[in-house]
Amino acid sequence: MRKVLVALDAARGAAGCIDACVRLFAAAPPKCVILLHVQQLGGGPTLMHDRMSDTEIETLREELGRTEAFQQLEAKSLALLETHRRKLARRGIRGTRLVVRTGHVAEEILKTAKNEGAELIILGNTRGAIAKLVMGDVVKAVTGKARVPVLLVR
Repeated sequence: MRKVLVALDAARGAAGCIDACVRLFAAAPPKCVILLHVQQLGGGPTLMHDRMSDTEIETLREELGRTEAFQQLEAKSLALLETHRRKLARRGIRGTRLVVRTGHVAEEILKTAKNEGAELIILGNTRGAIAKLVMGDVVKAVTGKARVPVLLVR
């Protein structure tokens, strides 16, 4: 396997995703592991995407990207990813890229997987039923639309 995308958040599922990646590729690490963290804009597609065009959303992202608060959020995302990159490196998996995106989580995971040529997506599946009802189900959206295999980790 050449490229694997590991979608991470600050929840407990992130550590499980890293452990699964290590176990799965202990004997033959992929050439590139893409660690992705998505900062959600708005609260999901129903709050923003249904009311704005893609061009308007991109303009909003660009404007937000210039603010100090947004830059601080991006720095926190990179720090989170760097922590997991170091865990992978200690366990023999190198060639890791850190990617931070902003937008709807499922859409950004799918878009990044496609753009990067990922052959596998590793995704945490640790939210309970109530959280899925309130926040939407990223897992359902990704597994339903992904064009590559998706490994769900608890």
